[in-house]
This record gives sequence, structure tokens and C-alpha cells, in this order.
Amino acid sequence: MKHIDSDQFKVTKPIKLKDVKTSIDLDASNKKIESELEDIRKKLAKLQDTMYAHGKYAVLVCLQGMDTAGKDSLIREVFKDLNARGVVVHSFKVPTPLELKHDYLWRHYIALPARGKVGVFNRTHYENVLVTRVHPEYILGENLPDVTSLDDINDTFWDKRFEQIINFEKHIAENGTIIFKFYLHLSKDEQKNRLLRRLEKKNKNWKFSPNDLKERELWDEYQACYQDAINRTSKPHAPWYAIPADDKPTARILVAHIIYEALKQYKDIKEPELDDEVKANLELYKKQLESEQ
Repeated sequence: MKHIDSDQFKVTKPIKLKDVKTSIDLDASNKKIESELEDIRKKLAKLQDTMYAHGKYAVLVCLQGMDTAGKDSLIREVFKDLNARGVVVHSFKVPTPLELKHDYLWRHYIALPARGKVGVFNRTHYENVLVTRVHPEYILGENLPDVTSLDDINDTFWDKRFEQIINFEKHIAENGTIIFKFYLHLSKDEQKNRLLRRLEKKNKNWKFSPNDLKERELWDEYQACYQDAINRTSKPHAPWYAIPADDKPTARILVAHIIYEALKQYKDIKEPELDDEVKANLELYKKQLESEQ
């Protein structure tokens, strides 16, 4: 299998999504890719256990992509070997009435992972500059004091919202959260194929909604919004990675590899040592247990 260079997918300068590949050849069979993914999963699981014991960092994995991009299955396949106590997955849907009574970042803030844990956001706070930008009428439901009509949802409004998101990520990064943001870059043709499979396979029918086709008609608008959001908010402390997503096994191993390669650079993540007094008395504690009747 070809060597995976994480920097190849990291967004460090403005990109045009139409020029970014939606597929990549790793020169390996799916069986080989799955075997490599299993190895990385085991390494990630061991590293996460150490991170849990260390207790000073949290990891936030943000997944975005068009419908059918493979977010759900990626979460299942990349994180299934990690200790369940150390991983929390949140899938953000349409805001609830309670969530709409708070600012748009509130529901994401209260879902952030604690130190020592991995949090996975399936759809993220970026929905607030993606879906709402394609459908600005949704903003009216937030009951914002300075927004009384669609005319108020202008470039200045979006500039401010992007600034708020950047500040949010900077704040949590400075307080120990390691952030990964992955855009699963799917081609329009492959989305069509996956939607057709949902219609053709009875056990997949439940995943289909007629609204999927309505949103598909807005493909170009979504691509423009994704491109702008990625270019505005890919920062050293919270980088975006544009992941070719037409092939699911390839996308999964790319995400797993990028996370593992980045986390293993944190040399200070170690299991805590016992204090000197406890270490000096280990034999005493052992004898105490062995002497029990």
C-alpha cells in the first residue's frame, strides 16, 4: 500500500473544491486497506487509554460532508476498537426548541469531550454556516435580536459568525482540546449511486428521504459554502482535511491515519507515575494482599 502523507490532505492555503480529488488510489485491495485500518485502530485504542489516564487533553473529531458521504460508517469502522468509556459520539440534527432558545454554539459546547476522552461530532457547528447559508430563512428561527428579516442576513452577519466559530475553536484548543476537522469530499456521481442503492435495497430504504433529492439540486450552492467555510476556518490549531470519499474504505483509513500520526506527536501524553511513597511501598501492599485469609 502506498505511503499516506497527512499533509497532502491538510488545508493550509485556499482551495477550490472542484480541483480537489474525490478519489485516490492507495494501490491496495480493500482487504489490505481493512487490515491496515485494524492495525491503526489498535494503536489508537492504546493511545486513547494512555490519554485517558493522562487526563490533560481531549480530542474533538469533526465530520462534515454531503448526504451519503459515509460519516456514519466511518465512525463505526474507525472508532470501534476504542474503549467505550473514552469515546462519545454526537449526531447533530435539526435544532430542538430548547437548543433554539440558546445561541447556536451552545449545544456544541455542552457536547465537547472531557479531558482524556475523544468526542466525535457527526455534523458539527459548521452546519450553522452551511445549511443555514444555503437556507438563510432557518436563521429567522433563532430569534436573534438583530435579525428581523432576510435582509439582515448579509455578508456582515456571516463574517461575524465565522469569527465566532474561529474564536470558539481557538478557546477550546488553548484549553487542551486537540481538534481535527474532516470534510468528506464526495463526487455528485457517487452520491447519485449511493442514493440509488438506498432505494434499491430494502434494508437501506429507511435512510432515504425525498428531501435528499431537493438538497441535491442545491449541490453547487453547498459546494460554494463548504469551500468558503473551509478556507476561512482552517487554522493551525484547528485544521481542515479534505478527504477523498468516493471509496469508503480509503476514506476511513485516511482519517484514522491522520488522527494517529498527529496524536503520537504529543510526547507528553504518558500514563501518570505513582508518587514516591506509594512506589516505595509496593512490596508492602503486595504482601498485605497475599496475607489475607
